[in-house]
Amino acid sequence: MRHVPGVSLQRKLLLWLLLPQLVLWLSGGFLAWRIALQNGEKGIDQTLTQSVRALARQIKPIGDGLLVDFPKAAQDILEQDPADRITYMVSSPPGRFLLGNAQLPPPPPVTVRVGDPYLYHARVDDRAVRVALLDVDYGTPQTRQTLRVQVAQSLTVRERIAQELLEQMLLPMFLMGLTLSAVVYAGVSRGLQPLKRLEAQIERAGARPQGGPQLLFSPIELASAPQEVRSLASTINRLLDAVARGQQKEKRFLNDAAHQLRTPLAGLIGQTELALHESHEPAVQERLKKVLSAAQRSAHLVHQLLQLARSESSVDMQPVDLAALAREVARDWAARALTLGMDLGYEGDDALPVRGHPLLLREALNNLIDNALHYAGPGATVTVRVAACPETRRALLVVEDDGPGVAAAQLGDLFARFWRGSDKPGGCGLGLSIVEEIALRHGGETVAETVEPHGLRVGMRLPKG
Repeated sequence: MRHVPGVSLQRKLLLWLLLPQLVLWLSGGFLAWRIALQNGEKGIDQTLTQSVRALARQIKPIGDGLLVDFPKAAQDILEQDPADRITYMVSSPPGRFLLGNAQLPPPPPVTVRVGDPYLYHARVDDRAVRVALLDVDYGTPQTRQTLRVQVAQSLTVRERIAQELLEQMLLPMFLMGLTLSAVVYAGVSRGLQPLKRLEAQIERAGARPQGGPQLLFSPIELASAPQEVRSLASTINRLLDAVARGQQKEKRFLNDAAHQLRTPLAGLIGQTELALHESHEPAVQERLKKVLSAAQRSAHLVHQLLQLARSESSVDMQPVDLAALAREVARDWAARALTLGMDLGYEGDDALPVRGHPLLLREALNNLIDNALHYAGPGATVTVRVAACPETRRALLVVEDDGPGVAAAQLGDLFARFWRGSDKPGGCGLGLSIVEEIALRHGGETVAETVEPHGLRVGMRLPKG
């Protein structure tokens, strides 16, 4: 299953703080629009109510007839805005057109009380209008009739007022939203600073300093941090303390076990060699050779474990000529290489100063040469190389052979503990692990490359002195 990284805590906090703000901002804008429409409609209703009453007063019954006293000035006022003109209609009986705009629609089927204005929505020429209606009685008691006055106004003015009000409200709301978002972002970032400081302290606590132990434990201090972060820091302190104690116990056990096993193994090897010289029976000698081989492998494993334990402890750095040390170690292995039918040589700089521990560097190079001689096979050429890398200001120490090598996909496993690249007898899979530990103790890194057409190049890059 592919690992999907989770959302950061900062993003989650910002999402849960800013998303409700956005919802409230949009809801506020919608409510402001609705309130503006309602207020605009109330203003229109008041205007229409006054207009319909005023117009009704200008229509006076005379006997069985009507006198419409509607001055031209009042008509101009009603019709002064073509986009939002106020139209009217007078009918008597209701619905029978007398004067005005005959296109005004009738009210919905409801009971209209005489003398009380009634307001309703309608459409005229595909435009939404608000209509005020007023029924008035006139005539004699014997010939009483009802006069209906209707005044309509377009809702354009209401929408224009609502839009202007909304624009005036949205800009301050938008600026307030931006300010609040900036304050929330700054607050979340500042509130998460203790976690970032905790992360930095954890990285420092687990750092691998040059020449220092694998785990440098230093308690995490966040006295000024919130209680939740202090609890987390305390838990991590206990965890790191337990890891450090466990690592120290493991190193002591490895060191003590290796020391305790070296003496009896050396005695077993000595006694087995003596028995080989004294015995003349082929079957017994065959069994003794197997015992001697097993004892030698065990002694080699104990030696490697002891070196591994030593390489993971603190070391004191001093100036070392890496080139001179490599030539000296190569000379020490030359006799064994000749015995195995291999050509061992040195190529590189005459002198290359580094800061390191001579014994650990010698042990690392011993393991590199031993690994090459063991797996390269008879007739192979093994070369120890020391060179400076100007672009990285580092010194390169590698051992190269033209043996069978390993597959490119297995290069990453070379430095794993107890990993072996072949089934060839001998070796315990710790030599290159020790090389890696020594390189890290010196602030360097390991190198593993294939050589064309076949072969392997393994070594270290170390800081120059």
